[in-house]
Amino acid sequence: MVEVKDRIVVDPGIMGGKPVIKGTRIPVYFILELLSNGWTIDDILKEYPHLSREDVLAAIKYAARVLREEIIVKT
Repeated sequence: MVEVKDRIVVDPGIMGGKPVIKGTRIPVYFILELLSNGWTIDDILKEYPHLSREDVLAAIKYAARVLREEIIVKT
């Protein structure tokens, strides 16, 4: 099971406080953009060999949690 807290960090001194994969400067949104552009997890791992499958899955899981807790206010 992928633990988000072990793989995703938010630090104001790294990428302006955007959530990133721990030990990197790769933000969660970048992983999502790659996936939305048709990249597979294997493509990402091939291009960024310092990442693990669990890192990519943690980024997806993190984004899902943020969206699940998002409050939408209609005006």
